[in-house]
Amino acid sequence: MKVIILGGGAVGTLVAQRLIRERNEVTIVETVADRCSVLETMLDARIVHGSASSVKTLEKAGLMTSDMLIAVTSSDEVNILGCLIAQAYSNIRIKVLRLRTHEIDRWKSICDSKLLGVDLVIHPDRETADRILDVVDLPGVSDITQFADGKVRLFGMTVSPGSPLDGKPLADLENEKTPVNALIVMVFRGNRVIIPAGKDHLRAGDHIYVVCPSAELEKAFDFVGLQRVKNVQRVFILGGKQLGIEAALRLERLGIQVKLFERDLARCQMIAEIVQDAVVVHADGTDQKILIDENVEGIDAYLALTGDDEVNIIASLLSKRLGATKAIAMINRLDFLPMAQLLGINSIFSTRLIVVDRILQFVRKGHVLSVTTFREEEAEAIELIATPGSRFVGKTLADVHLPEGTLLGAIVRPNGEVVVPRGQDVIRADDRVIFFCLETLVPKLEKAFIF
Repeated sequence: MKVIILGGGAVGTLVAQRLIRERNEVTIVETVADRCSVLETMLDARIVHGSASSVKTLEKAGLMTSDMLIAVTSSDEVNILGCLIAQAYSNIRIKVLRLRTHEIDRWKSICDSKLLGVDLVIHPDRETADRILDVVDLPGVSDITQFADGKVRLFGMTVSPGSPLDGKPLADLENEKTPVNALIVMVFRGNRVIIPAGKDHLRAGDHIYVVCPSAELEKAFDFVGLQRVKNVQRVFILGGKQLGIEAALRLERLGIQVKLFERDLARCQMIAEIVQDAVVVHADGTDQKILIDENVEGIDAYLALTGDDEVNIIASLLSKRLGATKAIAMINRLDFLPMAQLLGINSIFSTRLIVVDRILQFVRKGHVLSVTTFREEEAEAIELIATPGSRFVGKTLADVHLPEGTLLGAIVRPNGEVVVPRGQDVIRADDRVIFFCLETLVPKLEKAFIF
């Protein structure tokens, strides 16, 4: 597939790396000359220096012969204009557009029209707020991911000292406690990622991921000793940019008391006109005295959502020390993610990775439905359709020899039945199958299942 990416920033680069790995032909259009030089040394891609809003530049990038356009420059206006040019001057089949505007609802209807014909509009802050709200009432859960149109859930958590999971071989958990439809599929231990087998032991400090049918999520929580906060009452938000505002609006609609901390007075005044019940505090939300004065102790969640990763990490740790039940941090530097997890921050989200995963759902071959990245691209979940010609179809899992570092986490039958498989289960043609594997094994799985 020939793909043009408008914008060579962090998201454009991550998307390009994945597409190149899967043998797609990638061209990146970037307006900054120095960045073009960096991209040429990093990627096996064609780099075109110029404006993504220029017809001439897009023609030079191969607009007329490309299959897909991904618009992820830092400018909404340039992204929109790039899609408009593609719609008017080419036969590109798929167009993906990232927009940051607060008028996203109005723009989505415009993008769906024949004028732009955009297949996917991604609003990073809205996507991220969705992920945050999924876990705000779950102190022990780092993140929750959905597969198979919401029929399957995957949640992450850290094994605490003294937990019933600490020191247990997975085989013993399987025999003693595990519900029929729950399975530990990934273990992050320090800088290592383990796709576990029965002989592996869990240890305190391990960050694990558990897969289960959505209908049995509460049972899976019971298995690992997690509890919900029955009634989330108070949440603090650090940062008054668009993500902080989006989170505040969502939370106050749920009847939750929100305090949003912002150091820019003019921005505080603007936010106060947007929110209804949330309290906007003109102060440094990382100042210990201010947090104590604002009664941080006992709050249900502290959301550190500034644009500064270091500030978010420090603020999250401070909030935990002062008595916040849960700390959630926005961290976009991938090399910071393992460290932040080891420091004890409950939930960590990267808007960049969230956007990249959403984009790649539209780039995959028809039978590959999604690929989700974990931490520094060390492990991935791949959801695909088992084609009739696959060598794994019709065999019991006990007879299937998957590549080492791969685990089949769930099967979803065409009738909607969800199976978290064991050795005697069989993959059938047209099943949705969800694998968890080391990043390097994704191409092998695709080759094994897709013809």
